[in-house]
Amino acid sequence: MVMPAKGSCRSVHASASLRPPCIVSGILGPMLELLIVAGSLGLIGLIGLVTVMVTPPMMVEYGLWTLAAGLVIGIPTGWWYHVVLYRTLAGRMPMPSQWWRKPVALHPLLTADEYPRIRRWFVAGALGFVLYVSGGLAAMAGLLVLRWYP
Repeated sequence: MVMPAKGSCRSVHASASLRPPCIVSGILGPMLELLIVAGSLGLIGLIGLVTVMVTPPMMVEYGLWTLAAGLVIGIPTGWWYHVVLYRTLAGRMPMPSQWWRKPVALHPLLTADEYPRIRRWFVAGALGFVLYVSGGLAAMAGLLVLRWYP
């Protein structure tokens, strides 16, 4: 087997119909899921530790500000991502019903020129999501420490 060139399988094989399966996809999938779970648990533990070290009311305030920033970033960029994806694909194919529920499944249908334009909004929306989830967790951790920590 020939190993893919530099970059991901997506960048090497831009056309969805011509793209062979990624050689490392059988290994990378479960490992990536394990990394996401371990990272999430580590983040929750770190937020709890920081909450005890920093005063809990300050942690609640920081968490709520982070949550608000995530919502301000994530909602408009996520909405615009869906608009740009729809405008890009609807011109050349009928969109599946309820396509907006799993828009990532439509990414292989994008051409190499369209993908970076869509990806920009996708990443910005994901950044907003990460911010408001971590802000919400931080605010909840602060409130829990205020309630039950001596």
